[in-house]
Amino acid sequence: MPFGGRHDPSALQIPGSQEILHQSRYPRYPCTGEKKKSVYTDTHKNTPKYHGVDLSYPQNIPGGGLMDVGVIGAGTVGRNHARIYSGLKGVGTTYVYDIDDEVAAATGAVVCRSREDLLKCVDCVSIAVPTPHRAEIAREAIAAGVHTLIEKPPCLSSIECERLAKLIPDDLVVGIDLVERFNPVITEIRDLIDDPHYVAFHRHNPASPRVTGNSVVTDLMMHDIDIVSHVLFPGETCTIHASGTGDVAAALATFGRTPVYLSASRRAAKKVRLIYVEVEDRTIIGDLMTQEVTIYHRPETYGQSGGLYHQENVIENLLVNKVEPLMIELETFLQAVREGTPFPVTIEQGLANLRICEAIYRDLSA
Repeated sequence: MPFGGRHDPSALQIPGSQEILHQSRYPRYPCTGEKKKSVYTDTHKNTPKYHGVDLSYPQNIPGGGLMDVGVIGAGTVGRNHARIYSGLKGVGTTYVYDIDDEVAAATGAVVCRSREDLLKCVDCVSIAVPTPHRAEIAREAIAAGVHTLIEKPPCLSSIECERLAKLIPDDLVVGIDLVERFNPVITEIRDLIDDPHYVAFHRHNPASPRVTGNSVVTDLMMHDIDIVSHVLFPGETCTIHASGTGDVAAALATFGRTPVYLSASRRAAKKVRLIYVEVEDRTIIGDLMTQEVTIYHRPETYGQSGGLYHQENVIENLLVNKVEPLMIELETFLQAVREGTPFPVTIEQGLANLRICEAIYRDLSA
């Protein structure tokens, strides 16, 4: 099974910790924390039929049912999750909770007075709070039997992530929010390459005030660590060496015989999201922001004439079906819940990513 041993959610004990969320100053809320009956439709979202289905474990929802979803944390990531959920056909009501009520209300979702009330109302939840608080809230969601998508990194350390993974019952979907895994450029390149000679990722950002508590490795480079480890070279062992600082880092890894170079920066003047791959007869460059893939085929002729180098290439611009990766990710999450199957980015993969990040960070600190 993809998850840890089964547990009765009512028997899970949440370790005590200092409460970080204040009592709301707003006296009235549309979200009462009362568990609702499941809503189903024939063909259209606006023609509901109510059935008295027990939602204590929402994986029992049959195909075609609408699911109520929640977002805890309404910062940049949480706002985008709420926006996407609100537009998906399979979603009934979208709920949100944040310590700042005005920020929560700005999402347009139904505001809850507490995260406990939100967890009583929903079948699925996205956890998009600052990293130090993700594991605690994930434990609460698991104890409530709510399918959970946790923003990366899911925990502050691999040890904390191991403990979290042990709490997850087999019939609960818990995944890690690594949106770049769902970028169509990655899908296209994965299907193009076999036994690549060289791979490089470049992920550079200007400084962002919203990022606190994470190094550039877990903030940015983790996306590419995930793609390399679980998409391009699944199951391969790797060696890795790194240098840099908490804001600018470079790592050279080897997967099998293939060298993989990873660079990440929070000090750039230009935002960059590139993947570069060399295979036997082609060089492939993918832009993860513009969702464009360019293939440079091996030169037909290459030589020197009259003191000048001469080279003829065939350059192919691949047609990519451009979509918002977050929409694909959240649709995939809801589909996994409906079908009772693991989300593609599992907690075990999230744990493996964290371990690699920690190895890189040890090199940065040396």
